[in-house]
Amino acid sequence: MVAMRCPVCGKLDSKVLETRLAEDGYSVRRRRECLECQTRFTTYEKYDDLPLLVVKKDGRREAFSQHKILDGMIRACQKRPVPLDKLESIAAEIERVLKNNSLKREVSTTEIGEMVMEGLKELDAVAYVRFASVYREFKDINTFMDEIEILLRKR
Repeated sequence: MVAMRCPVCGKLDSKVLETRLAEDGYSVRRRRECLECQTRFTTYEKYDDLPLLVVKKDGRREAFSQHKILDGMIRACQKRPVPLDKLESIAAEIERVLKNNSLKREVSTTEIGEMVMEGLKELDAVAYVRFASVYREFKDINTFMDEIEILLRKR
């Protein structure tokens, strides 16, 4: 049995309640329960592969993080009726698409941002506009209105 630290009490003893293949087909999802405090939590196991690097706007490089994508989408969806599993699916799909492009080991934040916006556009228009306003750095209300008009025309 592999010891996983409980996110609540920090103990290493937990039991696996359920194991299944994650939606992306490249990872295993396990539901666990802490033997100390009975908190239930989820862990994911993935195969280790070559790292994907993200090139920031200022030229810095850092390791790709699906968690950062998910965090940004969660902030955009705050107080919106968007299920977390849909956001997790979008983040997993973005990672799968980027990592399956074996010729490309570096990806720009611009490319990732566009993929996130495309996923949010299909899911929730308000979340899409919120994310776009931060991602595209809207400078004034006119830029904001232009984006909303584009979205309305496409509907």
